[in-house]
Amino acid sequence: MPVKVKINSADVKYTEKHIESRYSYNSASVYKDGDTYTVTPSSSGFIFRTERKVPKLGVMLVGWGGNNGTTVTAAVLANKLGLTWKNKNGVQKPNYFGSFLQSSTVCLGSGPDGDVHVPFRDLLPMVHPNDIVFDGWDISSWDLGRAMERARVLEWSLQDKLRPHMSQLQPRPSVYIPEFIAANQESRADNLIPGTKAEQVEQIRRDIRDFRQKSRVDKVIVLWTANTERFCDVIPGVNDTSEDLLNTIQTGGEVSPSTMFAVASILEGCAFINGSPQNTFVPGAVELAVQQGVFIGGDDFKSGQTKIKSVLVDFLISAGLKPTSIVSYNHLGNNDGLNLSAPQQFRSKEISKSNVVDDMVRSNPILYKPGERPDHCVVIKYVPYVGDSKRAMDEYTSEIMMGGTNTIALHNTCEDSLLATPIILDLVILTELCQRITFCTQDDPVFQSFHSVLSLLSFLCKAPLVPQGAPVINAFFKQRACIENVMRACLGLPPQNHMQLEHKMKRAFLHSGEMRKKDAVLESINGCRSIKCIEMNGHEEVQHTSHRGH
Repeated sequence: MPVKVKINSADVKYTEKHIESRYSYNSASVYKDGDTYTVTPSSSGFIFRTERKVPKLGVMLVGWGGNNGTTVTAAVLANKLGLTWKNKNGVQKPNYFGSFLQSSTVCLGSGPDGDVHVPFRDLLPMVHPNDIVFDGWDISSWDLGRAMERARVLEWSLQDKLRPHMSQLQPRPSVYIPEFIAANQESRADNLIPGTKAEQVEQIRRDIRDFRQKSRVDKVIVLWTANTERFCDVIPGVNDTSEDLLNTIQTGGEVSPSTMFAVASILEGCAFINGSPQNTFVPGAVELAVQQGVFIGGDDFKSGQTKIKSVLVDFLISAGLKPTSIVSYNHLGNNDGLNLSAPQQFRSKEISKSNVVDDMVRSNPILYKPGERPDHCVVIKYVPYVGDSKRAMDEYTSEIMMGGTNTIALHNTCEDSLLATPIILDLVILTELCQRITFCTQDDPVFQSFHSVLSLLSFLCKAPLVPQGAPVINAFFKQRACIENVMRACLGLPPQNHMQLEHKMKRAFLHSGEMRKKDAVLESINGCRSIKCIEMNGHEEVQHTSHRGH
């Protein structure tokens, strides 16, 4: 059951349409002169407005008939219908484990019994996964019932219950350009949009409009969860500006299928998210999104091995240890693994996995000289037998005190699509929420939305897309804290600082009534004033009462 969060503050106002909060954004600028750092704190006043009405959301998946597309659709259906199924462990119930919005919590503050945590999903009005309407495209003509069987992700007894519903879902024809994906995908390509690139983009736009009309959704978000493509060269006059990119589509020049879908979505006013590692967002596509005021985000779902890496390397460097070698090996047997067995497609994945430690390395000049970084090796192999159950093995070698060495070795077995599915849901739900948030500052009272390059999605992506000139952050907890603190700002709440000063003072005051509202409680009883305090001396508590004014 959803909980209700209401902020009791003069800085927060609830209207029929909005939650409006006044918020002080505190930051600091740093100037270095020789070996001296001069830090200047600053504070800026913001007003945040969040639309309270949650729209009916439609999500169109490119690669709807693949492992991720069928699994996310089946998972939402199972949750919505309340299905149960049996496996060797007994009766199973559907859930959204792995979704940080649905299955993790955030601390609101302190209550009588300690910290109070509520689900992320209840902080602000958000779309519930059960209410999402799915549609999409695939180069394979198989209905989602057959495609679900081909994926071999879900228990067969669950598939039996889902099949009547999934078999009614048919992917729309998609774009297939053989030179962008592995040749081993050709046998699946029997459901294609005909014509030139310009005609294909127009058909994608018609598909979006058709879905919007027939499903009667208020918004559509398009997400790429199809095959990894090879990288696309950025060429002046071809894809470096929005005008050049649109002209290249018209003339039939080199444009990847994912970029064609991105362009079609942007022109239809639909946010586009890239869940694969290729460079879908060439400069021309980014410029077009900014011109149209449409959100784009990516790249590449951060689900298993790379997510652990973003935690573990952050831990090592923050602890003052120096990672010098990171070797990541994994093998899998699903269609993603088959596609990645081709060198050019693997190179896209290798790039997205390799850069995940860069910001953490740059954060510690004590450990790393300028330009120095750990040796980093990434290996992916295709092993058909293991199917969607991916095996990952990692070795982290670090320099420690006095020339010593510390090695951490990990082995991780995971069901790839069951990790990616909740990330798809988080990406589209968070993107939709951001579409309802606007803000202004004291200096600029005109309300605006976030930048079209929605860097708030970085927490969910291996290779975060950020606005030009903005720092790329990969560290797991920094990314998560960013999302949490933006949501808290929308409610007029300060960032979670974890200081807990009320528990760290040598002299703490005993409170009655509203906890921690005042440093002392003054009681007037028959003209007698009593000040109660507690002196904390080790584990002993001694209570004193002083009487004055008899």
